[in-house]
Amino acid sequence: MVNAVTSEKIFPMNVNFVDLRAQDAPIRDKLDQAVAAVLDKGNFILGEDVTQFEEEFAAFCGTSYAVGVNSGLSALQLTLIAHGIGPGDEVIIPAHTFVATAAAVTFAGARPVLVDIAPDTYNLDVTQIAVAITPRTKAIMPVHLYGRPADMEPIMALAQAHNLIVVEDAAQAHGAVYHGKRTGSLGHAAGFSFYPAKNLGASGDSGIVVTSDAGIAGRIRALRNCGQFEKNRHDLAPYNCRMDTIQAAMLRVRLTQLDTWNTARRQHARLYNALLAGSSVKLPLVDDDSDSTAVWHLYVIRVAERDALRAYLSEHGIGTGIHYPLPVHLQPVYKSLGYRAGDFPVAERCTQQVLSLPMHPHLTREEIEYVAGPIMSFLAR
Repeated sequence: MVNAVTSEKIFPMNVNFVDLRAQDAPIRDKLDQAVAAVLDKGNFILGEDVTQFEEEFAAFCGTSYAVGVNSGLSALQLTLIAHGIGPGDEVIIPAHTFVATAAAVTFAGARPVLVDIAPDTYNLDVTQIAVAITPRTKAIMPVHLYGRPADMEPIMALAQAHNLIVVEDAAQAHGAVYHGKRTGSLGHAAGFSFYPAKNLGASGDSGIVVTSDAGIAGRIRALRNCGQFEKNRHDLAPYNCRMDTIQAAMLRVRLTQLDTWNTARRQHARLYNALLAGSSVKLPLVDDDSDSTAVWHLYVIRVAERDALRAYLSEHGIGTGIHYPLPVHLQPVYKSLGYRAGDFPVAERCTQQVLSLPMHPHLTREEIEYVAGPIMSFLAR
């Protein structure tokens, strides 16, 4: 339908890919109060709320320490550096992930070594990691992609056998559970992003490292703050990766809602799978139980005519995303790694087919049913 006055399309319903305003609306007063308190104190960087949030998030993850930083990328980069990883070293990562995973490795001075992904979970294919290990390998960095925990048990076994560090890229997996333990507590350390659209998001950029290693936590605290263990004495590289106090204050409020929001995401994923069952779309696994639980940062389907379907959904007022359209080895910036098209066939096939549907805690059943309708109509043409 078209508006006769403006010539704009009128949709029976508009479904946003994310809706941060709807998410914050019920807690807006508490967010305003948290920000006002910081403004009153005037302590805007590494203030009291940062320390309190670090303690609360460490407890949430089941780790001893958390160190707030300015982004998820910095969290991963500083974690690698704190473990002594740098030039001449190699770090194993999945071929299908956001570019920040690889960037953390290169910014630390090391070389990313890519491994293909499993076609059902989109996480590291654990059966292919061993062949990628060389004498230069110092760490494995699994990504809990789309909010589903990587298969950490065999990864940790490999790491122990080869004396490797495991750094979880948990940027999309706040609150996910693997074998009864939260992501962040599964490896030697983990980096989280609080980009606004994450399950737990800031109102700007922020990130955090969690670990139970006191020495690593201490080094990261110094690294983030111009390399200082004590003021005006710079023992380590002087990075400036500090967390803003206002972001920490708002994250403290949102953290109290995270489990509830994640429960809603799981319910949405189950409904999507039920509505799209029997179609030619490859649906994501919904195998959540009390032992291992995804948190559905993204709900990602695979379809051969991805771009055409995305355009069709847009015509119906439905927002979508592609996470991600190019695997790491085909990104122009990483041409120097020496990989070629065809080296990671599962990742390459997935990036040509993945489509992320609307997913946020405040989706309604009516909205999800509306999204499913045009998908089924498109596939039936």
